[in-house]
Amino acid sequence: MPIIDAVLGDFFWRALIGGLGVALVAGPLGCFVVWRRMAYFGDTLAHSALLGIALSFLISVPVNLGVIITCVVLAVALVLFSRSKTLATDTLLGILAHSALAIGLVTLSFMPDIRVDLTGLLFGDLLAMSRHDLLWIYGGAALILGLLTVLWRGLLMSTIHEELARVEGVPVERLRLALMLMFSIVIAVAMKIVGVLLITALLIIPAATARRLANNPEHMVGLAIVFGFIAVSGGLTLSWHFDTPAGPSVVVTAFSVFLLIYGSARQAQS
Repeated sequence: MPIIDAVLGDFFWRALIGGLGVALVAGPLGCFVVWRRMAYFGDTLAHSALLGIALSFLISVPVNLGVIITCVVLAVALVLFSRSKTLATDTLLGILAHSALAIGLVTLSFMPDIRVDLTGLLFGDLLAMSRHDLLWIYGGAALILGLLTVLWRGLLMSTIHEELARVEGVPVERLRLALMLMFSIVIAVAMKIVGVLLITALLIIPAATARRLANNPEHMVGLAIVFGFIAVSGGLTLSWHFDTPAGPSVVVTAFSVFLLIYGSARQAQS
């Protein structure tokens, strides 16, 4: 397969293929973030990714696996703590988000023998995408899309009206945990794209842009994926021509599309 080898041997095309894979799953999950107003929750999980990276080095497990485990543990802890009602949810999220990020940074500082590109971890290193990273991205994407296909109706019902979903026999708590697992996988595979500080932007901005134009949930998911593709392609092109950081360039492109769509819709209304 000389053509495939040539494409995968070029770092730009590897970056583009990997970015499109992340956008494919960030679109539908981003819609749930927007519908459920979970932006701050997504930030908390993303910040915990750095702690997962540090723990991965400590216990010698693959970084992606360490991040997934850490995010899932933190998500379960959030659910348990929020039930106690001793702290407001946003306060609890703020404490855990910044504490996890700080503990991860401090832990990495105690490991001088391990070379870690903090800038790449925090803001993405899309142009250093490897074939191994592509396997993680598309393996995670296949798992998430499979779960979404099976759980779509229940997730949508519990998002629209949680109490009615419970009455209808929908396993709301299990679906919430499944959604957290999917968020954790996306965060683990998206670190190379935009970094732990910008992952939530890739989830939210394309979905928020799609919401302006969508007629139904499925339409919004499709549009969110398209806008994610545009953000990745445009951001990479911007990075290639102007030597700007790839991850932030993807987010800037997504934001520019958001402003364009909302500005055009407002002019049309007036």
